[in-house]
Amino acid sequence: MSARPKKSFGQHFLHDRRFIDSIVSAIAPRSDDFLVEIGPGEGALTLPLLKVSGKLTAIELDTDLIPGLQARASGIGELHIVHADVLKIDFSAMAHSHGVPRLRLAGNLPYYISSPILFHCVEHAAAIQDMHFMLQKEVVERMAATPGSKVYGRLSVMLQLACRVEPLFDVPPEAFRPPPKVESAVVRLVPLPSHELHDARPEHVYAVVKAAFGQRRKTLANALKQLLDSDAIRRADIDPRARAETLAPEDFVRLAKVYSSQG
Repeated sequence: MSARPKKSFGQHFLHDRRFIDSIVSAIAPRSDDFLVEIGPGEGALTLPLLKVSGKLTAIELDTDLIPGLQARASGIGELHIVHADVLKIDFSAMAHSHGVPRLRLAGNLPYYISSPILFHCVEHAAAIQDMHFMLQKEVVERMAATPGSKVYGRLSVMLQLACRVEPLFDVPPEAFRPPPKVESAVVRLVPLPSHELHDARPEHVYAVVKAAFGQRRKTLANALKQLLDSDAIRRADIDPRARAETLAPEDFVRLAKVYSSQG
């Protein structure tokens, strides 16, 4: 029997076999992977992934879904269900406790909380091999946006400083039950190798990016005035008259380093 999707959890269950197969193909799981699925729902992705990999850890907040999920997985593979809020999961500790170098994450993320989940995962990027997520198409466009785009913003910069962002394909509303009111898309995130990561203080990068895009119509001199004056912005080789959406991700790293040097 199918579960009734709960609005409070932002549940939209994927049911179209074509898109399920496309997502599993994109993930290309192997038997030696440590797969973690966020929000398995009724198991539309869980069971095909389990058939290929043989084992999978699923993080599910809705207790009503867990018994059915366990029953469907019986005889297919080893399914370990963690009843928890994904924002409380320490992925670095999970990898360490299971003796694996890195996890592979996947999931159909609830649209209302997708950005916090993405930021949370990025905090543990060193313990993650890759991520394949289905999200609202608008969010995927923001994730992959380049400087100058109308949708380029804080999410774009913070994710691109930590990962390679690769939009894969769109998923129409009718592929879900109930159909959402928005288009969806699947994206692949691959954490950057350590030698490609910036060496600025993460909290200072976050502060500069947040302030810059908090008032995106203002020049950097105005938007960052609580953190950096015009001379400090120039020391980062950036024009104080520029606006946040024109800066590349690495420009914010230079601003963060100048900010750090002031302390």
